[in-house]
Amino acid sequence: MKRNDIILAPSILAGNHANLSESMKIIEDSGASWVHLDIMDGHFVPNLSFGPKIVADLRKISKLFFDTHLMLDNPQDFIEAFAKAGSNSITIHVEPEYDKLGTLKEIKQLGCACGIALNPGTNAESILPYLEEVDLVLVMTVQPGYGGQAFREEMLPKIAKINEWRTEKDLDFRLEVDGGINPEIAKRCWEEGADTFVAGTAFFRAENKKAFLEGLV
Repeated sequence: MKRNDIILAPSILAGNHANLSESMKIIEDSGASWVHLDIMDGHFVPNLSFGPKIVADLRKISKLFFDTHLMLDNPQDFIEAFAKAGSNSITIHVEPEYDKLGTLKEIKQLGCACGIALNPGTNAESILPYLEEVDLVLVMTVQPGYGGQAFREEMLPKIAKINEWRTEKDLDFRLEVDGGINPEIAKRCWEEGADTFVAGTAFFRAENKKAFLEGLV
């Protein structure tokens, strides 16, 4: 999880849900080493996706790094299930009311890397208490819930601020962005400090997936 190379984490949410194994193969064939798994509960975000069973089934057919993003009101109740299902990293949101610090520590105890995420309308300062505990910070660059949204330009200063804190505090978490990401947008986010890019709709619509990956910054 240490910061080094640029990473693309295609979101399987934008794949074919009638054939997720095929979507996983598309991601693997592109040369990507991560897959982003969006877990949505219909409460914290206005949509539903899938649960631990599907993650466990995907784990059986893939050696990709499972970047699991819990968009849940009560993520603390599900981290063990997703860890046992094969997640390599589990990211929780800062917005709901629960023991976030305790949950991050439990994720690590379960053998996974841990991350903290924040929505577009959430101030960057909200994650300051957790920066020394996490392996990843996820900046949502659209309001989560649905794919295909346009990147929100006003998120660039937030990315830059979090990167500034990372440098000032000599921390080594990855800085991930998710929402409206394509190679052009990725370059702009990279210039502000992002190093990990979630792409869903743009990735699966790209005619040449390898070229999409190679075109990142």
